Amino acid sequence: MSRKKPSVRRHRTLWISDVHLGSEGCKAHALVEFLRQNECENLYLVGDIFDGWKLRSRFYWPPDHSRVLHAVIAKARRGTKVHYIAGNHDDFLRQFVRKQLRLGRIRLANEAVHTTADGRRLLVIHGDVFDEVVSGMPLLAHASDLAYTLLMRADVAWQRWNDVAEPMPKWSALVKNQAKSLTQWLSGVDEKMLTRARREGLNGVVTGHTHHAEVRYIRNGVISYNCGDWVESCTALAEDFQGEIRILKWEPQRKPAPRRKAASQARKPAVRSPRRRVAEPLKRVVARVRARRGKAEAGATP
Repeated sequence: MSRKKPSVRRHRTLWISDVHLGSEGCKAHALVEFLRQNECENLYLVGDIFDGWKLRSRFYWPPDHSRVLHAVIAKARRGTKVHYIAGNHDDFLRQFVRKQLRLGRIRLANEAVHTTADGRRLLVIHGDVFDEVVSGMPLLAHASDLAYTLLMRADVAWQRWNDVAEPMPKWSALVKNQAKSLTQWLSGVDEKMLTRARREGLNGVVTGHTHHAEVRYIRNGVISYNCGDWVESCTALAEDFQGEIRILKWEPQRKPAPRRKAASQARKPAVRSPRRRVAEPLKRVVARVRARRGKAEAGATP
C-alpha cells in the first residue's frame, strides 16, 4: 500500500535563518521536509545558512546538508525568488555582495526591503549589525559560540544517558536565549531598529541571529520579526496572501496507528510457555484435593 504524501502549504513569503550547515547541531533533515511541504513565491534566507566558523576548524558535511541546498535550488528553478542575506557565520559571502556577484538564480545581499501583500515595508537583515558583541568584540563572540556548542553536546549526552526522546530542559537553548536577550538589551537593539525604521519609512524589521522566533511589537507602529533557527527550535516566518505574518514550527509527521483486526477474524491462541503447561494442571489438581478435604472435614464435624 503506497504512503499518502503530505499536503503542500502555499505561502506568499517564507523567511528562514540560522540553519548552520556544516555544524553537528543542524537539523538539515527537518528543513528538507519543511521545504518540501511548503511552497512560496519569495524565499528569504536570513543569514547563517552556512556555519563558516565551524567549517574553518573542522569540515563536517553529511548528505542531508547537500539536500538542503538541492531543495533551495529546486525552488529557484521552479520560479521562487530566492534572496540570500549574509550573516556573521557566513560572512565570507559578503565579499560576493561587494563585487555584485550572484549564485545562479539566488540573489545575494547584506539586506533587503520586502513589501508585504498589504503594503507594509520590512527591512530584512540578519541582525548581527545590531549586536555590539559580534561587531565590537569578535573574540568574545567566538568564545560564546564555543560554549554554546559544548552545551549542545552536553544536552545530547544527557539525552543518551537518560534514554529520552527530548531532553528537558534544553540547557543550550535556555542559556543562549538568556545571553542573547541580555546582549540585545545592552546593545540597544530596539532603539537601533526604531531609528532605522523612522529614517527609511519602514514598518518592521525581519531578523535572525538570536535563535528565538518571535513577532513582537516595539512601538510607534514598528514590529520586530525573528525567524528562529534550525538548530534548536526548527521555526520559520510565513506571510500569507493577505500580508499576515506568523511563526511556523516544523513538526515531524506522525506514523499512522496500525489498523485493528476485523471482529470476524479469529484470534490466534496465546502461546503458553512450558512452565505454564505444567503448572496449570497441577494448580487444578491441588484445588480439587483442597475442595475434597474441605468436604470431608465438614462431614466429620458433629
